[in-house]
Amino acid sequence: MVEFQDRYARVHPKFKLNGEKFSIEKLKAQAYEFIKEGEPYEEAVGNFLLDWLNDKRYITVHTSGSTGSPKAIKILKMHMVNSAKATAKHFDLPEKTTALLCLPAHFIAGKMMLVRALTQGWHIDMAQPKSNPLDNVYRRYDFCAMTPFQLDNSLGRMHLLKKLIVGGGAIAPSLVSRLQSLSTKIYETYGMTETVTHIAARRINPKKSTQDIIPFKTLPKVTISVDNRNCLVIKAPAVSTDPVITNDIVKLETFKKFIWLGRIDNVINSGGVKLHPEQIEAKLATMIDSSYFVAGVPDDALGEKLVLFVEQEEEFAFAKADLDLTHFEPYEFPKVIITLPRFERTDNGKLQRGQTVRKALEH
Repeated sequence: MVEFQDRYARVHPKFKLNGEKFSIEKLKAQAYEFIKEGEPYEEAVGNFLLDWLNDKRYITVHTSGSTGSPKAIKILKMHMVNSAKATAKHFDLPEKTTALLCLPAHFIAGKMMLVRALTQGWHIDMAQPKSNPLDNVYRRYDFCAMTPFQLDNSLGRMHLLKKLIVGGGAIAPSLVSRLQSLSTKIYETYGMTETVTHIAARRINPKKSTQDIIPFKTLPKVTISVDNRNCLVIKAPAVSTDPVITNDIVKLETFKKFIWLGRIDNVINSGGVKLHPEQIEAKLATMIDSSYFVAGVPDDALGEKLVLFVEQEEEFAFAKADLDLTHFEPYEFPKVIITLPRFERTDNGKLQRGQTVRKALEH
């Protein structure tokens, strides 16, 4: 038991939570207080801390359910510690790094912010994990993690963060363009629950870049390849015992760098032409202000036809002044538009494309 806690569930002597230092026993008492007296987000932190400090070698977490039904999986605490070390090294986040937790602790991304702080000796504060988490924050932090939705709602207070990682969903090109003048170093991350959050990242607001598309670069001790579908295969023995075979189509630049093209399960076969929705959506970014995506729906002539789904109350139509089709390949511009008042999303805000399409076609 002692050896286990020393190796995996120890509390770094420099660790602080909301400005306080903690021994293991004091941290357990704080966790119980969060559960008994705290807000729902504090209760989730309390439950995780007790799980982290118990004598089990693993944590049970749930996948997001954005590409299928949510499922419970067991992640070794040793792998979580290794992931925390890799993040600290990759982003240069030493002891006493000040960090802000504004993600819910019942998902892996929120849990890992706490693990990084606990094991690397960070000073972490908690904020309510809402859409605009910096609203009531009045000090600067070295590091934070957000969803794209939170980032979009926090641009006016981004000066409070030195480094920010963004994950949990694709970042719209229109949002990326608004980040270019910010001094905060902002990184898009790539990963999943099975890889204990991110295994790669890329700076999306670099001061200078010679590349149109900046590739993802893997973290320490992670190598990559592709299978016969051109889908990414991840070898990260420090965080996953077995290689992780993904459904993400990528362009491999080196064994450490790749460009993400899209999900193979989203590919649309329209009249024999394979269309990648994510690439088309990037080209539509300047034409649509609302949330949107494209998908294939059954068609007698084409097999699948390309349809644009827009999330807003009123019917959507392209403004003629915005119709620049020079960047679109044949068959890439959607001919059908379906407007919906609300898309289907998971509990943590990830778009559920398939469920949204099915619900729209039922009506």
